[in-house]
Amino acid sequence: MTQSATKLATLGAGCFWCVEAVFQELDGVVDVESGYTGGLLENPTYKQICSGTTGHAEVTQIRYDPERISFAKLLEVFWKTHDPTTLNRQGADVGTQYRSAIFFHDEEQQRVAIELKQKLDESGAFAAPIVTEIVPLGTYYPAEADHQDFYTRNPSQGYCRAVIQPKLEKFRKAFADHLR
Repeated sequence: MTQSATKLATLGAGCFWCVEAVFQELDGVVDVESGYTGGLLENPTYKQICSGTTGHAEVTQIRYDPERISFAKLLEVFWKTHDPTTLNRQGADVGTQYRSAIFFHDEEQQRVAIELKQKLDESGAFAAPIVTEIVPLGTYYPAEADHQDFYTRNPSQGYCRAVIQPKLEKFRKAFADHLR
């Protein structure tokens, strides 16, 4: 498969370490990179992002093979692995950098995201309305090297054991037929 045969999805669902760990296990996902987008500061650092003043969200940029996994399936995983009803918050992580967001790459991604969000809201899948923003991707900045593959490299770290591992276990049960 060539790089040109793949597509990109850019999603914000709280801490990018959690999101990256989930999507790395999906069949059809070629690569996952943690990064930042949605703000005004050029070349932001993790420390700047954590201040909550840059406007950026922690995101994962997912390179996927659309012949093996659809954008809609990526969004299904996205919505089922975080709380899209809390504004600027995921668990103990609070701030605009942890917002629920879909940064679409083209009109088709925008259409699919809006349609699926509407269907979820209408179905009552969540107890509160979905606050996930659906906006065009602006400038994307990869996060620093020590934030890439974080869970894979640090499975015994406290945050990984307390937050990421339980999320992964729940994800693996719900999407067992879509794992690598």
